[in-house]
Amino acid sequence: MYRKNKGVRRKIANVSIWGTTYIHPRNPYIVALWSTTFPGYGHLLLHKYIRGFALIIWEVFINQSSHLNLAMVYSFMGDIDSAKEVLNVNYVYMYIPLYIFAIWDSYRSTVEMNNLYILTENEKPSVEAIIVKPFEVNYLDKRSPLVALFWSMTVPSVGQLYLHQIISAFFTLIVTVIFVRYSHFIEGLHYLMLGDIIKSTEVLDKQWLLYMPSLYFFSLFETYMNVVENNKLFEVEQKMYLKRKYQFSDFKINAPRVSSNANLRNI
Repeated sequence: MYRKNKGVRRKIANVSIWGTTYIHPRNPYIVALWSTTFPGYGHLLLHKYIRGFALIIWEVFINQSSHLNLAMVYSFMGDIDSAKEVLNVNYVYMYIPLYIFAIWDSYRSTVEMNNLYILTENEKPSVEAIIVKPFEVNYLDKRSPLVALFWSMTVPSVGQLYLHQIISAFFTLIVTVIFVRYSHFIEGLHYLMLGDIIKSTEVLDKQWLLYMPSLYFFSLFETYMNVVENNKLFEVEQKMYLKRKYQFSDFKINAPRVSSNANLRNI
Protein backbone atom coordinates (compact mmCIF):
# COMPACT_ATOMS: atom_id res chain seq x y z
CA MET A 1 0.00 0.00 0.00
CA TYR A 2 1.31 3.44 -0.95
CA ARG A 3 2.20 5.52 2.04
CA LYS A 4 2.23 9.28 1.62
CA ASN A 5 5.36 11.03 2.86
CA LYS A 6 4.45 14.09 4.86
CA GLY A 7 7.86 15.67 4.35
CA VAL A 8 9.01 17.64 1.34
CA ARG A 9 11.20 16.14 -1.34
CA ARG A 10 13.50 19.14 -1.65
CA LYS A 11 14.60 21.52 1.09
CA ILE A 12 15.08 25.19 0.35
CA ALA A 13 17.23 25.97 3.40
CA ASN A 14 19.10 24.41 6.28
CA VAL A 15 19.70 26.23 9.57
CA SER A 16 22.51 24.79 11.70
CA ILE A 17 24.96 26.03 14.33
CA TRP A 18 27.51 26.53 11.52
CA GLY A 19 25.35 28.86 9.48
CA THR A 20 22.36 29.03 7.16
CA THR A 21 22.60 27.35 3.79
CA TYR A 22 19.86 28.04 1.28
CA ILE A 23 18.96 27.90 -2.39
CA HIS A 24 17.98 31.06 -4.21
CA PRO A 25 18.14 32.29 -7.82
CA ARG A 26 21.55 33.53 -8.92
CA ASN A 27 22.94 35.00 -12.11
CA PRO A 28 25.24 32.30 -13.60
CA TYR A 29 27.36 34.91 -15.37
CA ILE A 30 28.13 36.73 -12.11
CA VAL A 31 29.03 33.44 -10.40
CA ALA A 32 31.27 32.44 -13.31
CA LEU A 33 32.88 35.90 -13.28
CA TRP A 34 33.91 35.48 -9.64
CA SER A 35 35.43 32.12 -10.57
CA THR A 36 37.58 33.91 -13.14
CA THR A 37 38.94 36.26 -10.47
CA PHE A 38 39.81 33.36 -8.15
CA PRO A 39 38.88 29.68 -8.61
CA GLY A 40 36.56 28.64 -5.79
CA TYR A 41 34.86 31.98 -5.21
CA GLY A 42 31.96 31.12 -7.51
CA HIS A 43 31.35 27.90 -5.59
CA LEU A 44 31.37 29.75 -2.27
CA LEU A 45 28.57 31.96 -3.63
CA LEU A 46 26.60 28.77 -4.24
CA HIS A 47 27.29 27.59 -0.66
CA LYS A 48 29.34 24.71 -2.07
CA TYR A 49 31.96 25.19 0.61
CA ILE A 50 33.94 21.94 0.36
CA ARG A 51 34.43 22.29 -3.38
CA GLY A 52 35.12 26.02 -3.06
CA PHE A 53 37.69 25.63 -0.28
CA ALA A 54 39.43 22.83 -2.20
CA LEU A 55 39.69 24.96 -5.34
CA ILE A 56 41.03 27.94 -3.37
CA ILE A 57 43.71 25.81 -1.67
CA TRP A 58 44.68 24.26 -5.01
CA GLU A 59 44.82 27.69 -6.67
CA VAL A 60 47.16 29.07 -4.00
CA PHE A 61 49.40 25.99 -4.17
CA ILE A 62 49.72 26.03 -7.96
CA ASN A 63 50.07 29.81 -8.11
CA GLN A 64 52.85 29.81 -5.54
CA SER A 65 54.63 26.93 -7.24
CA SER A 66 54.44 28.54 -10.69
CA HIS A 67 55.05 32.14 -9.48
CA LEU A 68 52.16 33.17 -11.70
CA ASN A 69 51.29 36.32 -9.74
CA LEU A 70 54.87 37.54 -9.85
CA ALA A 71 55.02 36.93 -13.59
CA MET A 72 51.78 38.89 -13.99
CA VAL A 73 53.26 41.83 -12.04
CA TYR A 74 56.31 41.90 -14.32
CA SER A 75 54.01 41.69 -17.34
CA PHE A 76 52.00 44.68 -16.09
CA MET A 77 55.29 46.58 -15.74
CA GLY A 78 56.26 45.69 -19.30
CA ASP A 79 59.20 43.52 -18.21
CA ILE A 80 58.37 40.45 -20.28
CA ASP A 81 61.84 38.89 -19.93
CA SER A 82 61.62 38.87 -16.13
CA ALA A 83 58.10 37.43 -16.34
CA LYS A 84 59.37 34.53 -18.46
CA GLU A 85 62.31 34.01 -16.14
CA VAL A 86 60.32 33.63 -12.91
CA LEU A 87 57.51 31.56 -14.40
CA ASN A 88 57.60 27.81 -13.73
CA VAL A 89 56.12 26.31 -16.89
CA ASN A 90 55.54 22.85 -15.39
CA TYR A 91 53.03 24.14 -12.86
CA VAL A 92 51.40 26.64 -15.22
CA TYR A 93 50.11 23.84 -17.43
CA MET A 94 48.60 22.20 -14.36
CA TYR A 95 46.91 25.50 -13.48
CA ILE A 96 45.07 26.08 -16.77
CA PRO A 97 42.69 23.04 -16.77
CA LEU A 98 41.56 23.61 -13.19
CA TYR A 99 41.03 27.31 -13.82
CA ILE A 100 38.76 26.58 -16.78
CA PHE A 101 36.96 23.84 -14.82
CA ALA A 102 36.20 26.21 -11.93
CA ILE A 103 34.55 28.69 -14.32
CA TRP A 104 32.60 26.02 -16.20
CA ASP A 105 31.49 24.11 -13.11
CA SER A 106 30.32 27.22 -11.24
CA TYR A 107 28.25 28.30 -14.25
CA ARG A 108 26.79 24.80 -14.70
CA SER A 109 26.00 24.44 -11.00
CA THR A 110 24.26 27.82 -10.92
CA VAL A 111 21.97 26.92 -13.81
CA GLU A 112 21.10 23.57 -12.24
CA MET A 113 20.44 25.09 -8.81
CA ASN A 114 18.19 27.73 -10.36
CA ASN A 115 16.15 24.93 -11.92
CA LEU A 116 16.04 23.08 -8.60
CA TYR A 117 14.87 26.26 -6.91
CA ILE A 118 11.82 26.44 -9.17
CA LEU A 119 10.89 22.86 -8.26
CA THR A 120 11.57 23.48 -4.57
CA GLU A 121 9.51 26.66 -4.39
CA ASN A 122 6.50 24.91 -5.91
CA GLU A 123 6.55 22.40 -3.04
CA LYS A 124 6.37 25.25 -0.49
CA PRO A 125 8.79 23.63 2.00
CA SER A 126 8.91 24.79 5.60
CA VAL A 127 12.01 26.55 6.91
CA GLU A 128 13.40 26.04 10.41
CA ALA A 129 13.46 29.42 12.16
CA ILE A 130 15.79 28.67 15.08
CA ILE A 131 18.18 25.99 16.25
CA VAL A 132 19.51 25.78 19.82
CA LYS A 133 22.50 23.62 20.69
CA PRO A 134 24.68 23.45 23.82
CA PHE A 135 27.49 25.57 22.31
CA GLU A 136 25.72 27.75 19.74
CA VAL A 137 22.42 29.30 18.69
CA ASN A 138 21.43 30.22 15.15
CA TYR A 139 18.18 31.77 14.00
CA LEU A 140 16.60 33.60 11.10
CA ASP A 141 16.19 37.32 11.54
CA LYS A 142 16.59 40.52 9.56
CA ARG A 143 20.08 42.02 9.41
CA SER A 144 21.36 45.23 7.89
CA PRO A 145 23.30 44.81 4.61
CA LEU A 146 25.11 48.10 5.25
CA VAL A 147 26.27 46.97 8.70
CA ALA A 148 27.54 43.71 7.21
CA LEU A 149 29.30 45.64 4.45
CA PHE A 150 30.94 47.96 6.98
CA TRP A 151 32.34 45.11 9.08
CA SER A 152 33.59 43.31 5.97
CA MET A 153 35.46 46.47 5.01
CA THR A 154 37.38 46.37 8.30
CA VAL A 155 38.60 42.76 8.13
CA PRO A 156 37.35 40.10 5.68
CA SER A 157 35.34 37.45 7.60
CA VAL A 158 33.88 39.79 10.24
CA GLY A 159 30.81 40.49 8.11
CA GLN A 160 30.34 36.75 7.71
CA LEU A 161 30.43 36.34 11.48
CA TYR A 162 27.72 39.00 11.72
CA LEU A 163 25.63 36.85 9.40
CA HIS A 164 26.54 33.70 11.38
CA GLN A 165 28.37 31.99 8.50
CA ILE A 166 30.85 30.34 10.88
CA ILE A 167 32.69 27.96 8.53
CA SER A 168 33.06 30.51 5.75
CA ALA A 169 34.17 33.21 8.23
CA PHE A 170 36.76 30.92 9.84
CA PHE A 171 38.26 29.90 6.48
CA THR A 172 38.27 33.50 5.19
CA LEU A 173 39.98 34.71 8.36
CA ILE A 174 42.75 32.11 8.06
CA VAL A 175 43.30 32.93 4.38
CA THR A 176 43.35 36.66 5.15
CA VAL A 177 45.96 36.24 7.90
CA ILE A 178 48.15 34.13 5.60
CA PHE A 179 47.92 36.60 2.71
CA VAL A 180 48.57 39.63 4.94
CA ARG A 181 51.45 37.91 6.74
CA TYR A 182 53.39 36.82 3.67
CA SER A 183 52.60 39.87 1.51
CA HIS A 184 53.74 42.25 4.30
CA PHE A 185 50.68 44.33 3.41
CA ILE A 186 50.31 46.00 6.81
CA GLU A 187 54.02 46.75 6.97
CA GLY A 188 53.90 48.31 3.53
CA LEU A 189 50.82 50.31 4.50
CA HIS A 190 52.62 51.51 7.63
CA TYR A 191 55.56 52.93 5.65
CA LEU A 192 53.18 54.41 3.10
CA MET A 193 51.36 56.31 5.83
CA LEU A 194 54.74 57.61 7.02
CA GLY A 195 55.41 58.90 3.50
CA ASP A 196 58.25 56.46 2.75
CA ILE A 197 56.99 55.15 -0.60
CA ILE A 198 60.29 53.50 -1.58
CA LYS A 199 60.49 51.51 1.68
CA SER A 200 56.79 50.63 1.37
CA THR A 201 57.37 49.20 -2.10
CA GLU A 202 60.49 47.28 -1.07
CA VAL A 203 58.89 45.38 1.83
CA LEU A 204 55.89 44.17 -0.20
CA ASP A 205 55.93 40.63 -1.58
CA LYS A 206 54.30 41.02 -4.99
CA GLN A 207 53.54 37.32 -5.37
CA TRP A 208 51.38 37.25 -2.22
CA LEU A 209 50.06 40.80 -2.57
CA LEU A 210 48.17 40.06 -5.77
CA TYR A 211 45.82 37.75 -3.85
CA MET A 212 44.53 40.60 -1.69
CA PRO A 213 42.25 42.60 -4.04
CA SER A 214 40.12 39.63 -5.13
CA LEU A 215 39.83 38.36 -1.54
CA TYR A 216 38.83 41.75 -0.16
CA PHE A 217 36.22 42.66 -2.76
CA PHE A 218 34.79 39.15 -2.88
CA SER A 219 34.27 39.26 0.87
CA LEU A 220 32.34 42.53 0.48
CA PHE A 221 30.16 41.19 -2.32
CA GLU A 222 29.46 37.80 -0.73
CA THR A 223 28.53 39.29 2.64
CA TYR A 224 26.22 41.94 1.21
CA MET A 225 24.49 39.48 -1.13
CA ASN A 226 24.04 36.84 1.59
CA VAL A 227 22.49 39.35 4.00
CA VAL A 228 19.97 40.44 1.34
CA GLU A 229 19.02 36.83 0.57
CA ASN A 230 18.93 35.93 4.27
CA ASN A 231 16.39 38.72 4.83
CA LYS A 232 14.25 37.33 2.00
CA LEU A 233 14.43 33.88 3.56
CA PHE A 234 13.32 35.35 6.91
CA GLU A 235 10.24 36.88 5.26
CA VAL A 236 9.45 33.63 3.47
CA GLU A 237 9.60 31.63 6.71
CA GLN A 238 7.19 34.07 8.36
CA LYS A 239 4.81 33.95 5.41
CA MET A 240 4.79 30.15 5.31
CA TYR A 241 4.21 29.90 9.06
CA LEU A 242 1.29 32.35 9.02
CA LYS A 243 -0.31 30.63 6.05
CA ARG A 244 0.06 27.21 7.66
CA LYS A 245 -1.19 28.19 11.12
CA TYR A 246 -3.65 31.02 10.69
CA GLN A 247 -4.73 31.49 7.11
CA PHE A 248 -8.19 30.43 5.88
CA SER A 249 -8.30 28.64 2.58
CA ASP A 250 -10.02 31.56 0.85
CA PHE A 251 -7.68 34.25 2.25
CA LYS A 252 -4.59 35.38 0.34
CA ILE A 253 -1.56 37.09 1.88
CA ASN A 254 -0.18 39.82 -0.34
CA ALA A 255 3.52 39.08 0.33
CA PRO A 256 6.42 38.44 -2.05
CA ARG A 257 7.66 34.97 -2.70
CA VAL A 258 11.31 34.09 -2.30
CA SER A 259 11.77 35.34 -5.83
CA SER A 260 9.34 35.66 -8.68
CA ASN A 261 9.60 33.38 -11.66
CA ALA A 262 9.81 36.51 -13.79
CA ASN A 263 13.12 37.30 -12.15
CA LEU A 264 14.32 33.79 -12.89
CA ARG A 265 13.58 34.23 -16.58
CA ASN A 266 15.74 37.35 -16.62
CA ILE A 267 18.72 35.55 -15.13
